[in-house]
Amino acid sequence: MEYPTLQDGRTAKERFASEEARMLDRLHNDIYNEARQAAEAHRQTRQYIQRWVKSGMTMIDICEELEKTSRALIGENGLKARLAFPTGCSRNHCAAHYTPNAGDKTVLEYDDVTKIDFGTHINGRIIDCAWTLSFNPKYDKLIEAVRDATNTGIKAAGIDVQLCEVGAAVQEVMESYEVELDGKTYRVKSIRNLNGHSISPYRIHAGKTVPIVKGGEATVMEENEFYAIETFGSTGRGQVHNDMDVSHYMKNFDAGYIPLRLGSSRSLLNTINTHFGTLAFCKRWLDRVGCTKYQMALKYLCEKDIVEAYPPLCDIKGCYTAQFEHTIVLRPTCKEVISRGTDY
Repeated sequence: MEYPTLQDGRTAKERFASEEARMLDRLHNDIYNEARQAAEAHRQTRQYIQRWVKSGMTMIDICEELEKTSRALIGENGLKARLAFPTGCSRNHCAAHYTPNAGDKTVLEYDDVTKIDFGTHINGRIIDCAWTLSFNPKYDKLIEAVRDATNTGIKAAGIDVQLCEVGAAVQEVMESYEVELDGKTYRVKSIRNLNGHSISPYRIHAGKTVPIVKGGEATVMEENEFYAIETFGSTGRGQVHNDMDVSHYMKNFDAGYIPLRLGSSRSLLNTINTHFGTLAFCKRWLDRVGCTKYQMALKYLCEKDIVEAYPPLCDIKGCYTAQFEHTIVLRPTCKEVISRGTDY
């Protein structure tokens, strides 16, 4: 995609002579191609799951099938190529950070609105991409609102664009929609305490946030930055809080050496470093690599701020939330929506 026109009338690509921009593109081609390879695994996985999934399946079976497929397509190879974070499958009023733990018997129902959010990476080049799954057409307008808002955020993004400008554009589009559910009309609200973010190698949240409401940072987007442009819409309050059992964890990117008193915590940290590094993981993945009786050790690592817990994020019960997300890179010559597919 071309970059948007800036307030002073310039387009961001006019900062470069065309040959210079093409040369800069070529210098980063290996990085772009790693991200494209990860994106292709994401596209094929999600399109398979969209055909395969049905109401009545358990959430844990859906996640296991998605992750098995993605691991095969990405060519899982230690920390060089693998899933970038656990499969989010947050339902209804839960907007993000839910994945089933072992023994969770939750079933996907016909009336559910489910956010499927998963990531892949090659050499740390992360693709963070999500869509909303529903079977009942009464939610179509809610889903349309959030898809439109995400595409608006993508169009607004660019080199030298202020992050707050992206948020204002997203909110304007998101909140222009209304949805009628069971005879009651709701204005779709942007969830104001959720946002998109910059991405760097092996770091899913790299420091810059892309708001989905007006206000926020005047920080500008810069050349060759990767961003997850994601938006969340809600029929509820438009604000989320921590709720339910924790499943998502991630080692703090800047955690230095901290002496650990518990041998079990040292062993668990070694497992985390070996299998996940600074990428997010979940309890199911600890089970998968052979960890047992790790709850106390994991709690201790969280208390020492070596690992951070990410509880599910929920709006008020009874409301519905939706999400769409794409990964983009701000190349010198153009803006590339790496994770775009024929589905969304």
